[in-house]
Amino acid sequence: MIRWRPLLSALVVLLLVLGLILPPPALGFPGAAAAFDLIDSEAASLETGSRLFEAHCAGCHVQGGNILRRSKTLKLAALQRNGAASPEVIATIAASGIGQMGGYGQALGDGGAEAVAAWVWQQAQDGWPRS
Repeated sequence: MIRWRPLLSALVVLLLVLGLILPPPALGFPGAAAAFDLIDSEAASLETGSRLFEAHCAGCHVQGGNILRRSKTLKLAALQRNGAASPEVIATIAASGIGQMGGYGQALGDGGAEAVAAWVWQQAQDGWPRS
């Protein structure tokens, strides 16, 4: 006679262990590979945004501040107060400029304004932690 309870328990333990060791794409879950690709893509975009920010924006916006106009920082409260509380608005400003700030669309390249905006938005959400 086969004892099912110990076999099922062993199978559940095996599946749990595999789930902890192998990434979901390796287990063949539909859509898991695409989800991991999206995460990798977002991480790469944030890395690009960070590099572009350091190269083109940090001179005036050190740690999210603003050396020219104190009220126009990249801190969350200032972004909200100035109507720029979304990555889309930040990308438009980065590309086209606003007020005294010129646009950097050409310097940032294709997708650069969006990458910078995503990185700036993340930093604002995190309170501009020091690196």
